[in-house]
Amino acid sequence: MTQTAVFLTAVRRRIRPSRTLPFLVVGLLLALLLLFFVLPVIWLLLTPSKTAGEVVRDNPLSFGSFHQIGTAWRHLFAFQDGAMTRWLRNSAVYSGGSLILTLAVSVPAGYALALTNFRGRKTLLVITLVTMIMPQATLVLPIFLELNRFHLIGTIWSVILPFSFYPFGVYLVYIYFGSSLPRDLLSAARIDGCTEWQLFSRIALPLAKPVVGLVAFFSFVGNWNNFFLPYLVLPNSEQFPVQVGLNQLLTSTPSFNPVAGAGLNVTIPELALAILIAILPVLVLFVFSQRTLVSGMLAGASKE
Repeated sequence: MTQTAVFLTAVRRRIRPSRTLPFLVVGLLLALLLLFFVLPVIWLLLTPSKTAGEVVRDNPLSFGSFHQIGTAWRHLFAFQDGAMTRWLRNSAVYSGGSLILTLAVSVPAGYALALTNFRGRKTLLVITLVTMIMPQATLVLPIFLELNRFHLIGTIWSVILPFSFYPFGVYLVYIYFGSSLPRDLLSAARIDGCTEWQLFSRIALPLAKPVVGLVAFFSFVGNWNNFFLPYLVLPNSEQFPVQVGLNQLLTSTPSFNPVAGAGLNVTIPELALAILIAILPVLVLFVFSQRTLVSGMLAGASKE
């Protein structure tokens, strides 16, 4: 090998990017993920097993005792004569009721926007898209005024009806029917004498189960976690969903409100346990619906 070739080989080795750099970047990102996301979750899982004093004194990632978990459970569900149970029941009613209305409206609406022609169709689609990208907080005031006009403030319908308004679900169904439903199948069914309702209920709807499951999941999770609207329209603690109830529980914790929380058995372990219980239904739903979610996300990914 000539000296020139040796020199060029050495230069190439010097300018070749180091293979260790990507690993360092990935390692740094994983360390940040561990620090800001994983460790707080581990702390939250371990906190109910300790007393309020042990939470402050002991290692944040240490486990206390199962006895303390039982004590925190009893204190939590004894708060305001079982308020936690009422809040969970209210959340289930609000989320479940609005979910039924959401599916009853979003699926036919998405089908109509995708496969039927009527006057104002494009305008309605644009309005749906604009409403979908608007922050939810911008609609709270007009919704509140409308509910107040119809004397629905403080009733169950003041939560269920606004929760049922789900333009994102309409758009998901529109995308699916517009890209994945075979047109030849619909044409053949029309030739056989099927009406539009039969086309929707007997052909389109059974094929749309994955995207319907996807809409149902996102709608339920969004309704379950919604805080702002129920906080405004429900003046009575007996009607609170669990997310609003957690705020009241927080104000009754001596660590955050020494005056209001004085004399109560609600401390940081009880508050952490309440948070875990509040997210448990969504977590269980996610675990048992992963296959449906994946199918729904891929439903509109390919054309016929």
